[in-house]
Amino acid sequence: MNLKKSSGRNYKKLNQQEKTYKPPVREFVALHLLDNLGAQRIRLLLQAVEHPQLIFRLERHELESIRGIGPKTAEEVLGFNEWDKVDRILEKTERTGAQIMTYWDDDYPHLLREIYDPPLMLWIKGNRSVLDTDAISIVGTRRVGNYGKKMAQKFAKELVDHDLTIISGLAYGTDGAAHQATVDAGGKTVAVLGSGIDWIYPSDHKGLAKQIIETGGAVISEFPLGTAPEMGNFPVRNRIVSGMSLGTLVVASGLEGGSMITAKSALDQNREVFVIPHPVGHPNAIGCNSLIKRGMGKLVQNVEDVLTEIHVHIKEKETESDSADTPRSSQNKWESMELDNLSTSICEVLDEQSLHIDHLAERLEIETHKLMPKLLELEMQGAIRQTAGKNFELL
Repeated sequence: MNLKKSSGRNYKKLNQQEKTYKPPVREFVALHLLDNLGAQRIRLLLQAVEHPQLIFRLERHELESIRGIGPKTAEEVLGFNEWDKVDRILEKTERTGAQIMTYWDDDYPHLLREIYDPPLMLWIKGNRSVLDTDAISIVGTRRVGNYGKKMAQKFAKELVDHDLTIISGLAYGTDGAAHQATVDAGGKTVAVLGSGIDWIYPSDHKGLAKQIIETGGAVISEFPLGTAPEMGNFPVRNRIVSGMSLGTLVVASGLEGGSMITAKSALDQNREVFVIPHPVGHPNAIGCNSLIKRGMGKLVQNVEDVLTEIHVHIKEKETESDSADTPRSSQNKWESMELDNLSTSICEVLDEQSLHIDHLAERLEIETHKLMPKLLELEMQGAIRQTAGKNFELL
């Protein structure tokens, strides 16, 4: 059943009656309160309707017709009656001085949208527009040492001089040095928390967080209000640090730890990884030099080594933006090609929007491993292209 078509009339009525309502924050908060709904199932529900509010107006058979939504999940959606709790969360968010951004919002960071598992909600304190600027993340160990600290400060300042936003995790050591150097240089920086937006961690960095916000940056978290800074939260948040960035600079690291996790996330997201080399024998040389040795990161000695790679991505993005302004008829090469049925279906779906390979497979109801050869074939024919994070779009 095509719920988007069957629910279209309700959507038009909703628009006419509730023009002053600012969707869809309440619905996203409500969906996150459902025990049986993870991020993937929420995405499946969102893909099935014209507007998130319609999810809670679907009938049982409509919910159960959605792939991945079984009777138990359908029952939970149908029985949801905690709208008072939703409103309390929104009120507390406002009292905290924060706001909520959802994956549905037009200003959701475009780079973050490209990763495999983007957060569906972000709590934000500060300037939300800074989240969608050209950025570099600077990461490293808490025990950064004098050399690593100086490198974090030096690169942060020089990257700011080239109008790049600095992203890090507000931790002790490398993170704090990068944030502070950015603030001192008059730049903008984003701190990604591993706790709720109302629980600044470490507490010694509350003053730094305030400075970040006051200078046009932002402090953000995907974790609900009141979430403690538990150890398991930090590896999860690291995908956001790398996901919002054109590239990740590893300043100092052992073989394990958050900075190595962030570097691996960046590679998985098809982003650049830059590494500061360290003298042999230094504790922080183990991780950094290992990344370089294994070809997992580019050795950088000055900011130009970073800018050389980053400017390529910025120019590509500008070219994509320019091409988006040209008439559609001049863009869609596939329309003039002789394609088989599957190739045509792929192009027709991508004509609506660019999609991650998994979402494309779901739309076409085909297994991913069977879809990949056809995508490669279309790439070779010049009909589509793959962008960062295994997303595909028309040429």
